Amino acid sequence: MYETNYHRASSVADAAATFAKGAESKFLAGGQTLLPVMKQRLAAPSDVIDLSKVQEMIGIEVSGDTVTIKAATPHYDVAQSDAVKKAIPALANLASEIGDPAVRYRGTIGGSLANNDPAADYPAAVLALGATVKTNKRSIAAEDFFKGLFSTALEDGEIITAVSFPVPAKSGYAKFPNPASRFALTGVFVAKTKSGDVRVAATGASQSGVMRVAPIEQALKANWAASALDSVTIPASGLLADIHGSADYRANLIKVMGQRAVTAAG
Repeated sequence: MYETNYHRASSVADAAATFAKGAESKFLAGGQTLLPVMKQRLAAPSDVIDLSKVQEMIGIEVSGDTVTIKAATPHYDVAQSDAVKKAIPALANLASEIGDPAVRYRGTIGGSLANNDPAADYPAAVLALGATVKTNKRSIAAEDFFKGLFSTALEDGEIITAVSFPVPAKSGYAKFPNPASRFALTGVFVAKTKSGDVRVAATGASQSGVMRVAPIEQALKANWAASALDSVTIPASGLLADIHGSADYRANLIKVMGQRAVTAAG
């Protein structure tokens, strides 16, 4: 690796101030993306600011109809949280399927969202549940946060501090994982709000990253049942095609994972 300066932030304010002093600073959450990229010499930050010990960024809060997961909370904690399992069981299930145990112990929700890998799991939940991403500067609605492959609405030096999820009436998540990385070859999160609206998001399938799936939303609004998707056709246009599967294959996976997610939601 290239020479870099390591800083362990004591607070969000300390992290932001340290970032501003560096020539080319990077925030470090769980390190599941940044460290491998640095080892491959694809990134050479002048300063690395570690957020993992900032106490105000760790923890889970459930209040009324909202689940708030602070940004430095590891996936393992979300997966094991009784409060999350009770309020939004699909979210706990999603966290339990991220990577392997080592990744779940170190990776964080804030790091995942800031990186916005097109095959990451959390973006599907954030978009389908209509979550709000909170930073040290503002609150960003899910619809406005994701801007494309590895691209978000975050400004330079902006820090995700927490994510707030509205508690739905029903929700479910199903994914077809890459057997090596456990990233989603295609994953679908379905949510029925308490007002009766339906939101569905797919990850791992689109060329532009996480996306809403209108055909499935329309079908489930009319009939919340896996069988309601039997006649749904997902267009292959704009979907990924690579060594793991064609665009047509992913289009079919969106439908199948959607049906499994509805079944899981009940």
